[in-house]
Amino acid sequence: MSLGLLAGVSAAAIGLAIMGSNRLQALNSRCDKAVADIDVQLQHRHQLIPNLLELLKGFLAHETKQLEMIAQLQVAAVTAASSQQRLQAEEILGNKIKQVVLSANQIPQLHANAHFVRLREELSDADNKISAARRFLNLAVDEYNAALKSFPNSALSRLHGLQARSFFSLGVDRPVIEEGPVIKF
Repeated sequence: MSLGLLAGVSAAAIGLAIMGSNRLQALNSRCDKAVADIDVQLQHRHQLIPNLLELLKGFLAHETKQLEMIAQLQVAAVTAASSQQRLQAEEILGNKIKQVVLSANQIPQLHANAHFVRLREELSDADNKISAARRFLNLAVDEYNAALKSFPNSALSRLHGLQARSFFSLGVDRPVIEEGPVIKF
């Protein structure tokens, strides 16, 4: 009788360990897929940048340094050695693009330029998709990190070498989003 009970408890423990391990792997995989979704959207934005820079060269001659900085930031983002450096470069790049587009919006000739209007809309759409992908990643990371802390997953995570993941920060944009735009008349 006690041998059967021991076998039952052992089987239950092994079953829980397998289920916990599978759940951790699935959550980790979900985080990887969310990172890949962000990469796809960032790549789309990178494809738009050369066209934007070429178009704005003629209209923003006084902003040449800003346009060159965007090109340099794009190269830095693509060639970054670590994912953390890449994310930082992408944040700065996104903010610089927004600044240049805001400057370009002050030029009446560009409002009539269909190519600029389309590029601006595509960049805005890309930023919205990046934000949505960030939210999905942060939710996936939150669920994964919570699962790592629960028992028996905490022991299993050490066994499999799984570590907590970092959230994808909104960076500089965060205060602007939280405070909202300031409108002066």
